[in-house]
Amino acid sequence: MFWSSEEGYYVLNENGYGALVVIAIVILILIDILRGRSLSSGKQEDKGTKLPITSITYAGASIALAYVLSFIKIYHMPWGGSVTLLSMFFITFIGYMFGPGVGFAAGFVYGILQFIQGGGSYMLSPFQVCCDYFLAFAVLGASGFFRNRKKGLVIGYLVAVFLRGAFHSLGGYLYWMEYMPEDFPEALAGIYPIAYNFAYLIPEAVLTVIVIGLPPVRKALMKIKAMAENS
Repeated sequence: MFWSSEEGYYVLNENGYGALVVIAIVILILIDILRGRSLSSGKQEDKGTKLPITSITYAGASIALAYVLSFIKIYHMPWGGSVTLLSMFFITFIGYMFGPGVGFAAGFVYGILQFIQGGGSYMLSPFQVCCDYFLAFAVLGASGFFRNRKKGLVIGYLVAVFLRGAFHSLGGYLYWMEYMPEDFPEALAGIYPIAYNFAYLIPEAVLTVIVIGLPPVRKALMKIKAMAENS
């Protein structure tokens, strides 16, 4: 077994953590396969048969950087969730470089890492874990849908953050309403999960948009994207 049951919730054991690591590795390999297929559809067949290992390098580096930055918490909410130092951006940037397929896969891997980091010892149901971790972070890859649009870097990031907040809010409605503070206005109880989750997502989004909007930063990111597309 990968988990044990304790008083209505589930606790992940060592086998469970090991399985998640294996899944993350497999998905990283799939990222390279997705990238290879994407290239083969636009290039001659003999050039597309070789999978570009650089896509795993870019995605792996971005995931690692995002994970490290997720430990730098500017503000931490009482029931989970934090304003971090731009950690979400580096997951959305994977989608922006390689498209939504690779972005979703990378976001799912990052969700696994976040689950291990902060919530692997407390699970209510599989769908709760998906809302709080796997799907919530996978949708950061939606930035890939805007990769070729004007101002797609910022628009894709904001859409991805909104989608992450939507999954967290859904999980809040289904599983966490009992943690609503007693002094929260009863008339506004219906929006509590939304208010709670966007209370930390919006400040980080504002900070990120300011930073990536700086001309030197924007120029560097465009250069990295061009290098990734040509690799």
